[in-house]
Amino acid sequence: MSSFSIPLTGLESSSTALNTIANNLSNMNTTAFKSQNVSFSDLFYQQIGTTGSGDLLEVGAGTQIASTSTDFSGGSINPVSGNPTDVALSGNGFFVLQNGGTSEYTRDGSFTLSPTGFLTTQSGLQVMGYPAANGVVNTNSPLVPLQIPVGQVEQPAATANMSITANLDSSAAVGTTFPAQIKLYDSLGTPQLATVTFTNTGTNTWSYSIALPAGAATSGTNLTGNLTFNSNGDLTAPAANVAGISFTGLSDGASNLTFNWNLYGANGQPTITQFSQPSAAPATSQDGFTSGQYQSFTVDASGQISATFSNGQTSPIGQLAVANVTNPEGLTLLGGNNYETTLASGSASVATAGTGGLGTIEDDALEQSNVNISAEFSNLIIAQQAYEASSKAVTTFDTVSQDTINMIH
Repeated sequence: MSSFSIPLTGLESSSTALNTIANNLSNMNTTAFKSQNVSFSDLFYQQIGTTGSGDLLEVGAGTQIASTSTDFSGGSINPVSGNPTDVALSGNGFFVLQNGGTSEYTRDGSFTLSPTGFLTTQSGLQVMGYPAANGVVNTNSPLVPLQIPVGQVEQPAATANMSITANLDSSAAVGTTFPAQIKLYDSLGTPQLATVTFTNTGTNTWSYSIALPAGAATSGTNLTGNLTFNSNGDLTAPAANVAGISFTGLSDGASNLTFNWNLYGANGQPTITQFSQPSAAPATSQDGFTSGQYQSFTVDASGQISATFSNGQTSPIGQLAVANVTNPEGLTLLGGNNYETTLASGSASVATAGTGGLGTIEDDALEQSNVNISAEFSNLIIAQQAYEASSKAVTTFDTVSQDTINMIH
């Protein structure tokens, strides 16, 4: 009887709405959870006749669930999660995960590290991104599981360039010497203390010689030369940086230490001057470093992951990939805060955070659930009233049916 089937559709639909609201409320504290909403539509209508004017007489068959929509608006960001592996995506997009050979997507950035250093979700799925080689991220490369160099040692880098910021006293007597020291690194990461000795050889001219401590090297090339200054104290010769300085036969067994001496800065200005001030070398720089043990990592707004080592060096080791789809409503909800693409959602396009309309990334932060408790309780009251009304209709029709049966008997 339609008297029973119609309110039963209301009970079923209202029950679905109550379940959805309950699911939203139960996930208020679920990281990056996206709330859902249930929409209703009426069922087909049966024509039972027409009026005298020819208008149709139609009777409805009840209600049904038209759709369950997901609110993909961003939740608030907790800026300090206390966990260095946590990241939050502020804006559009999803993190890319690998589940076997299948790609999944999530907004939940509460990542963790596996025993081998791979960045994973709490359920163990690998987080995907772009690889880095020699400190350079290749965003044209296929995605790979991101691995943090936990327990690893960064290889040393031999000095390739050095620079000394110095002033040589123009009033110094001929034969006056001034030593300046700079720490260089060889291919094994061993620090080598080089001494550059400047000697006044005449008006506006100085010679230099570069040496390591006795026994540190057997020989070298381009270790001596001359500097010429104009009447304003500016370096005029050499007119370019000195290339190919080399120490050979290092006593620690390292490769030959070959480097350039940058006499001119990036702006083309000389780093050594000759003024009537006491000779001094207030600053030195070089680009070598010793080996270092992994200590920690950080993630910038574009998703680039940089590892910090005990030698003070920071090196990019990869970059988080961020995906988006044309129709997020078409994604399949897999549980565990994960989604999968469908024909309705369209295939995922993958890029880096902050590009192509994608959101940016916050390190040491988590996105909160976007459940609005006030709205959910309001919806709960409405759904409860609808359920009670349909239930009352069933009991009323049951009473009418019993009265009818009693009349027959």
